[in-house]
Amino acid sequence: MKTLYTRWGKDLDTEHVLSEYPRPLMRRKSYINLNGYWDYQICRESGKRPPASFEGKILVPFSPESVLSGVKRRLRPEETLWYHRTFENPAQSGERILLHFGAVDQMCVVYINGRRAGCHKGGYLPFTVDVTRYLKEGENDICVRVRDISDQSWHAKGKQKIQKGGMFYTAQSGIWQTVWMEAVPHNYIEEIKCRPFYDTGEVEITVFANVAKKARIILEGRVCEAGTNEPVRIRLREKRSWTPWDPYLYEFEVRMGKDKVKSYFAMRCITVEKDPKGIPRICLNHEILFQRGLLDQGYWPDGLYTAPSDEAMIFDISQAKNLGYNMLRKHCKIEPQRWYYHCDRLGMLVWQDMVNGGEAYHHWYVTYGATAMSIWHITVTDKVRRLLSRKSEKGRAEFEHEMRQTVRTLYGHPSIVLWTLFNEGWGQFDTKRLTKELKRLDPTRLVDAASGWFDQRCGDVRSTHNYFFRLKVKTEKERASILSEFGGFSMREKGHSACPAIYGYRIFPGKKSLCHAYEKIWKEVRNLERKGLCAAVYTQLSDIEEEVNGLWTYDREVLKIKD
Repeated sequence: MKTLYTRWGKDLDTEHVLSEYPRPLMRRKSYINLNGYWDYQICRESGKRPPASFEGKILVPFSPESVLSGVKRRLRPEETLWYHRTFENPAQSGERILLHFGAVDQMCVVYINGRRAGCHKGGYLPFTVDVTRYLKEGENDICVRVRDISDQSWHAKGKQKIQKGGMFYTAQSGIWQTVWMEAVPHNYIEEIKCRPFYDTGEVEITVFANVAKKARIILEGRVCEAGTNEPVRIRLREKRSWTPWDPYLYEFEVRMGKDKVKSYFAMRCITVEKDPKGIPRICLNHEILFQRGLLDQGYWPDGLYTAPSDEAMIFDISQAKNLGYNMLRKHCKIEPQRWYYHCDRLGMLVWQDMVNGGEAYHHWYVTYGATAMSIWHITVTDKVRRLLSRKSEKGRAEFEHEMRQTVRTLYGHPSIVLWTLFNEGWGQFDTKRLTKELKRLDPTRLVDAASGWFDQRCGDVRSTHNYFFRLKVKTEKERASILSEFGGFSMREKGHSACPAIYGYRIFPGKKSLCHAYEKIWKEVRNLERKGLCAAVYTQLSDIEEEVNGLWTYDREVLKIKD
C-alpha cells in the first residue's frame, strides 16, 4: 500500500500535536497536554510489569500502525504494547490530579510510578484516572499497557479488520486520542448535563459533583443557584434557535467552591411531524428540513483514526458545508470531542452511529443476502440475527454498556440529532428493547434502530440502503423515510490513491462521467423528497484505502466532483 500524507501531516509540529483543549463542553484553566513523543515497546509477553527498556519513540496520540506515529507497525492480538513517559507533578496543596485519555484501543492498564492506578476496556470512549495518591513531588512516570485483539472477538471494532480490504480498513491500536491532565480542588465538578426545552424556552442544567454542595450557574449575565446532582430549570431571556445557518451557542460558567468550569448548550429540537399531506417529515425546531448528508468514516491516510490536526477536522466539516451538505453520518466510529464541537459551532447536523461489535460477520449474509432480502421485503427476526453475530452474552452486555456511555459522553453536543443503533445488522440483537432503552436515555433525539435492512419496525425512521437499484421511497404512517446510504460512485485519482485495488459500487473512468452520474442521482433524490423522502446520505466524504468512492481523495487534495 502506498504511503499518502495529508497537507497537515506533512506540516505536523511534533512539539504541539493536537494541543487544543480536548473537552470543549467542560473547560478548566488547569490543562496540561501530554501528547508528543513517548517511549514504546511491543513484546509477545503479556507480563504486568513495565519492561526494563524500550525500543523507540512513538508520537502520541497516533496509533503504532499509522505513519505519523513514527512506528508503522501492526500490533498483533497476541502482543502487548507498552507506553512510557515522565512528567512533573503539577498539584498545589489540596488539589487532585486527573489523568484523561480520549481513547485507547482496545484494553489498557495505567501505571503511575510503577503502581497500578486504573484500567479501561473499550477502544472508543474516554476515561479518567485520579492519580493523586500515586504521585510524588518532582518527576513522575506513566506506563500504559495495551492489548488489542481487534476484530477477533465481540468487542467494538467499527470498520477495522486485521485482514483489511474492500469496505473494511487497516486495524489500529493503542492511544489514538489526546492524553491530558488537569488539577482540580478536592471537591470538584465531575460532569455537566444540559437539556434544552425548546418549546418553553428553558434549559435544564444538572451539575454532577463528588459532593452535595451549592453551585452557581452564570448564564446571560445572571447567577442561578443549584444543588449539585439535582437538575435546575432556567428560563432564557431570549430564545435563539440553533440551526445549520445560525449555529448559536449559549456560553455559561459553573462555580462550585474553588472549582470553575465553562461550557455551552444550544436551543434546538428534532422531531418527526406530519406535513399537510399526512407524510411524516423530519423537523428541526418544528420546521421541515431535508437532511442532505455524507457518510463520514473518519479515516486519514497518515493518522488512520486520528486526524493530524484540528485544522484537518475543520476542513472535512467545512468542505461538506461548502458542497451543500447540512449533515454528516459519523459511521461506526466515535470522534474526539473537538470534532463534535466544530460541528456544533459551524452548524453541521450529525447522525451518530453506535460502534458495532459482535462475532465474525457472515459477509455474504450482511451484504449480498441482505440486499436481496430487502428487495423481496423478507423480515429477519432478532433471534436469527443473534445466532449469526451476537452469540456472546458478555458481548451483548458490553454493547449495552457502551451504548449508555456513548450517550452520556456525547449528550451535550447539539449537532447530534440522531442515533444509529445498528448498521446493516452488524451485531444486531434485541432491537426493539434497545431502541426503547436508547429513547429513555435520550428522548431529545431520533433513533434509527436498524440502518439499511433487518428492520424490526421500531425507531423513528424507516431506514434504507440502496446502491444497486433505482432509488425509491416508501412512506409510512408514523416513521419518517430516509435513504441512509446510497451512491458510492468510485473513481481513482492518479497519484492520490493508497491501494492498487479498487472497491466501489459503480466505477467510473474519469471526472466527467462521475460528475454526470453524481448530478443525476441527486436529481432523483430531489424528486423523492417531494414524494416523502426526509433525508439522504451519500457514500462518502473521502476515499479510504481500496474504497475510492469519496468526493475527496484520501489525502484531501483533489475534489472529484464539481462544487
